[in-house]
Amino acid sequence: MDRVAGKRKEIKIPKIMAEKRMLPVIKYNRKGITDEELLKLYRALLFPRMIEEKMLVLLRQGRVSKWFSCIGQEAISVGLTEAMDSDEYILPLHRNLGVFTSRRMPLAKLIAQWQGKRAGFSKGRERSFHFGSTDHHIVGMISHLGPQLAVGSGIALAHILKREKKITAAFSGEGGTSEGDFHEALNTAAVWDLPIIFVIENNGYGLSTPTADQFRCANLADKGIGYGMEAITIDGNNILEVYSTVKKQRATMLKNPKPLLLECKTFRMRGHEEASGTKYVPKALINEWALRDPLQNYETYLLTEKLISEKQIAAYRAAFKKEIEQAVKEAFELPDIVINDSLIAEEIEDLYHPHIPKHSQPTGARTSKRFIDAITDGLGQAMEIYPDLILMGQDIAGYGGVFKITEGFVSRFGEDRVRNTTLCESAIIGIGLGLSIKKMKAMVEMQFADFVTCGFNQIINNLSKIHYRWGQNADVVVRMPTGAGVGAGPFHSQSNEAWFFHSPGIKIVYPSSVYDAKGLLLSAFDDPNPVMFFEHKALYRSLTEDIPDEPYYIEIGKANLLREGSHLTIITYGMGVHWAIKALDNHPEINAELLDLRSLLPYDRNAILLSVNKTGKAIILHEDSMTGGIGAEIAALISRECFEKLDAPVIRTAALDTPIPFAIPLEQNYLPSERFEKDLLMLYNY
Repeated sequence: MDRVAGKRKEIKIPKIMAEKRMLPVIKYNRKGITDEELLKLYRALLFPRMIEEKMLVLLRQGRVSKWFSCIGQEAISVGLTEAMDSDEYILPLHRNLGVFTSRRMPLAKLIAQWQGKRAGFSKGRERSFHFGSTDHHIVGMISHLGPQLAVGSGIALAHILKREKKITAAFSGEGGTSEGDFHEALNTAAVWDLPIIFVIENNGYGLSTPTADQFRCANLADKGIGYGMEAITIDGNNILEVYSTVKKQRATMLKNPKPLLLECKTFRMRGHEEASGTKYVPKALINEWALRDPLQNYETYLLTEKLISEKQIAAYRAAFKKEIEQAVKEAFELPDIVINDSLIAEEIEDLYHPHIPKHSQPTGARTSKRFIDAITDGLGQAMEIYPDLILMGQDIAGYGGVFKITEGFVSRFGEDRVRNTTLCESAIIGIGLGLSIKKMKAMVEMQFADFVTCGFNQIINNLSKIHYRWGQNADVVVRMPTGAGVGAGPFHSQSNEAWFFHSPGIKIVYPSSVYDAKGLLLSAFDDPNPVMFFEHKALYRSLTEDIPDEPYYIEIGKANLLREGSHLTIITYGMGVHWAIKALDNHPEINAELLDLRSLLPYDRNAILLSVNKTGKAIILHEDSMTGGIGAEIAALISRECFEKLDAPVIRTAALDTPIPFAIPLEQNYLPSERFEKDLLMLYNY
């Protein structure tokens, strides 16, 4: 009950007289379900409804800030979760409270989560259901919805690779089926025969847009035909139909792994979230669906079948009310977040999964290798060191990739571990995250770094944030063949490392030498955090160096001082290192420190400051365009921390602020190599 404007207002589904019913009441078929199971399902259905009713009261009292209601569609979450094993992963969305309660998550901790308390599952960093729990085999959603389907597919792939008799379930709303991620995840799951149920909660509206304005198909399950997968539509308000269907389909999938598209017809009885309201929904439609309330109908069925009594119902409600009130009391008594030095330190520490990097001093035999051979060598040794490492990318299997880096890998490691993918960068990065959730490692090769835009959301909003949000690491390396100088034009030559530089939670590595390429790649695989590994295409076959045959490691985040000097400091990475060396060789009178960053995120602040404080002059060089480039951040750091030591302005040299042109003369004009030499002389003579 809720007190509003001095009156008592009951929070409940609208009641409609039987003679006004426009839809039939739900018909139940127990299909061999035991009495005990029937009552268990009732309790599982009742509990989240009573929690919701309490939350709506607290919302109106201003004691919680936001709520996404699942009233009217609880049967889907509860029926599916109760039909699965407790150690099978579920990827829920906003309106799936029944998943969390059926997994027996501590209610006081859940309420603390909704309150933004430090004791919640995300330490106050997320709201409502944007979190997960590995202990309960739940993977938290992100607001973009669709990417979670691919993450679920990655977990399902892990089941196949680990020979586990398990399935996964991932939720989508009807609106989310329009997203590209929906297509990519379903297509990949179908091609790879992954044991995953894609659950569509078709609740009539995407926020305020009715289904009729979103699709032309009669049922959303019809979309499954195009993916070559089984697809069925069921009554999502019928708890027994959901439970029995998932039970049956799960048993089939365990024997013959394949994906399933399961459309559950239901209705959202309240707004998208409570502030949205339901004024855009015809009242008659709400009244129709009120008759199909999953809890009321199932309760009536159990009473009619004499499987439960009013006295039992009252007892269940009393017990749940007591539990809920106690949990609310506990959660509200928890302290609010207070900012202090300890909390600030913890915020920074939780950005990355804890990791002690390996160090090595290789002493064995060395072999002359090209840059590209070092990548192949490091990749092959990583596959030997980490048996759970999976490689994924377009044409990387039998063909060996467009640059032939993985040529011969299928015969060495098998098709399970070296996997060709369709043109679906977002799905494959998401699948990599799913593998990580199952404690595996993944490498995703972008055929060209430029194509990463198609998977940008997964990197920026899933990989980079997931550990900070709820402690799940993303053990994924994304290899990025990058850079210009080969006349490949604006879609195969971009230097896009700065796109990710502003994304806390990922690491960015960009080697400039053959030795560094192998050592940093092995360190990237050793690191349990997401790593963007940039490989300059123009260096692949132009650099040769004697490097150790054995595995070795170079610590990520540590710069390399290539030359010592006193006149000025050059700070660069990637191809910029070679432009700088050429310029210095042309001007032996300049005694410069040459600092190769190697790692861009995190970058070696101490090495930069130490060198610039020594020389008093700094020039920053990178291949990426000037505006918004990484050099701007480094220049700001130097200006702040080294101001009193500076003898000249901090100089930046970079590519033009244009797309990369195709014609070689235009490309050379775009690149900063010649301009750098002029800027270097200017700084030297300042």
